[in-house]
Amino acid sequence: MPSRHTSSSQHSCTHPTDPPPRRVRVMLPLPLDCAYDYLEDLDPPLTEGEFVRVPFAARERTGCVWSCHPGSGSAVDVKKLKHVIARRDAPPLPADAACFIDWTATYTCAPVGSVLRMAMSVPQALDPQANMTGYVRVEDTVPQGLRMTAARVRVLDAASRDVPLGATELARRAGAGTSVVRGLAKAGALARVACVSPPSFATPDSWRVGPSLSTDQETAAQELRCKVNTGGFSVTLLDGVTGSGKTEVYFEAVAATLKRSKQVLVLVPEITLTGQWLERFTERFGVAPAPWHSDLTQKKRRTVWRAVAEHSAHVVVGARSALFLPFPSLGLVVVDEEHEAAYKQEEGVIYHARDMAVVRGREAACLVVLVSATPSLETTVNVEEGRYDRVYLPDRHGGAIMPQVEAIDMRREGPKAGQWLSPPLRKALARTFARGEQAMLFLNRRGYAPLTLCRGCGHRFSCPNCTAWLVTHHKPARLICHHCGYCLPPPEFCPQCGVGDTLAACGPGVDRIAEETESLFPDRRWAVMSSDMTGGAQAAAEILTQVRDHEIDLLIGTQIIAKGHHLPGLTLVGVVDADLGLAGGDLRAGERTFQLLHQVAGRAGRESQPGKVYLQTYMPEHPVMEALISGNRDAFFEAEAVQRRRFGLPPFERMAAVIISGHSAASVETTARHLRRAAPRENGVDILGPAPAPLTVLHGRTRWRLLLKAPRRVNVPELVKNWLRAVKVPAHVRVHIDIDPHSFL
Repeated sequence: MPSRHTSSSQHSCTHPTDPPPRRVRVMLPLPLDCAYDYLEDLDPPLTEGEFVRVPFAARERTGCVWSCHPGSGSAVDVKKLKHVIARRDAPPLPADAACFIDWTATYTCAPVGSVLRMAMSVPQALDPQANMTGYVRVEDTVPQGLRMTAARVRVLDAASRDVPLGATELARRAGAGTSVVRGLAKAGALARVACVSPPSFATPDSWRVGPSLSTDQETAAQELRCKVNTGGFSVTLLDGVTGSGKTEVYFEAVAATLKRSKQVLVLVPEITLTGQWLERFTERFGVAPAPWHSDLTQKKRRTVWRAVAEHSAHVVVGARSALFLPFPSLGLVVVDEEHEAAYKQEEGVIYHARDMAVVRGREAACLVVLVSATPSLETTVNVEEGRYDRVYLPDRHGGAIMPQVEAIDMRREGPKAGQWLSPPLRKALARTFARGEQAMLFLNRRGYAPLTLCRGCGHRFSCPNCTAWLVTHHKPARLICHHCGYCLPPPEFCPQCGVGDTLAACGPGVDRIAEETESLFPDRRWAVMSSDMTGGAQAAAEILTQVRDHEIDLLIGTQIIAKGHHLPGLTLVGVVDADLGLAGGDLRAGERTFQLLHQVAGRAGRESQPGKVYLQTYMPEHPVMEALISGNRDAFFEAEAVQRRRFGLPPFERMAAVIISGHSAASVETTARHLRRAAPRENGVDILGPAPAPLTVLHGRTRWRLLLKAPRRVNVPELVKNWLRAVKVPAHVRVHIDIDPHSFL
């Protein structure tokens, strides 16, 4: 495990007894791999983890004290060192969080400062929140000469003489504007009082009685409770079929953790999908957890970060970046839907949140629970090899049964030209609606059509910045690149041949499926859900509420509809293009397709009515389709493991990707070839490439890739770092390292 200091320092936080100068080593949230020595003479002396203001490169910056040690042992003359300016008024970074940052930087080949920056993502939180101004009523009588209005009367009636209320809260209670409150204060009818702000997040009630658990659920919950109460690091896979009540089981571990006055982190792959989860959490514990994701306002992010650091946020639910929050007393980490590809961070510091969550739990010496109905092969192998434990829920909760899955062979039963729903699926939809039940259509493709071309000259509309086609959208009408965001209005004429009325949308997106179903069932209420829908998480939650209230008959969507939703009246799921995820050269294509379609299928028949799933496929004999139809998940993963082991692919061997990019195609290619010539020559280590990436141009930058493949015994991060040190990379060329790559585009 890496230490919290550079190679020239010793990790010992002793308080020096010698007179000044005293040295401390400060890490800055910049792309730097070493901490810098400063002198400090603060009272009391600084300790490791404290945030401080220091001079750096002609400006003042905030950093974190990475080590405290006597003045000897540094190559820098003490006379050349600058002084720490001041400490920031914030709780220090916990020691286990700092070790986690160090470990992450070493493993991902990223500068320590870049990882620290993720932990210091809200600089405003390093200053305490100002005291709140409250208002109390001065006296029962109204000041002489003050003209009273109905709004002023309501505010004075709502105001207390003893308990201060903020302007917003007082105005809310009185049904008036905050300007009325401030006007009464100016007139002397209300007095301003400085008061401490109330806690940002209420404490969840860990003793609140949850729903009744089945025998299997109680057995699994008891095992998790025991591990929480015993303490120490361990990893447990909570494996169970869709609808088996896995969430309620790990809520029992959450309750046990809260009873020990420890904090809980729950990671979710898509924050837009947490609406129903938040409802269940609030019902179980009486209050909502603290949220953490990129869509929060800066003010809200500041509140959450500070509350976590001060241990006043007891449960956090968030996206992958929540791993880097400064938990001082972390007692449980839950990774919900641990198999999801969304846990992989592909930009900046490249890491997989599931794997980093295990490391975070190890550093905090706490339980990590990985939750899935279709565990990743990496997790399955760790269970089989004894590194992780496993608890299993084999049955759906409440007596519901798994849906029947049937393939529709599109080679024999496909629709007419220009249509996308096969006759069997259309008939199934009609039968479902006739019974008063609900249906779902799944297609993992946003927009109206994935490609627009000219029927006259064959011109295809592509992105000028990326190697990608422009996707047609109708609401609003535009052609857009889903990689860089480039868009243009729908053209009237082909830019290649200048002819009009020759442009054709090719292939379906979810909006096109909605158009077809509306023509088939005009009296049915439908909605479309995708990740680019207007309104984000709130709009998605509203649609799901409408489905649960049976205000919508048909839900059409991308993978956003596949995960975790409990929709009682939904009995039919139709997968429009079940083969879509099997294309391309992704080594995990089969695994990912099975996981996604299994999750989609799991939305059907979760209550008393049985469910039915139809897969429109041109390859019904494919192992993925056969496994979905038979329901034999374990046999599929066993076969997948055999194939991976045979070809030396993860998780049985290690991989790392080196991605070279730049605006000059020639420089990128030259750098890639220089790297290939300098590649390590070790027994068992193979280098594939260099070659242009499948997405050769992305955001205007040309991209080449090399892949390193090595046995599991090899320290791949160290090998890659030594490799890159041997090549001088031009300043205008970037090199990114992806340890354990998941994307091969």
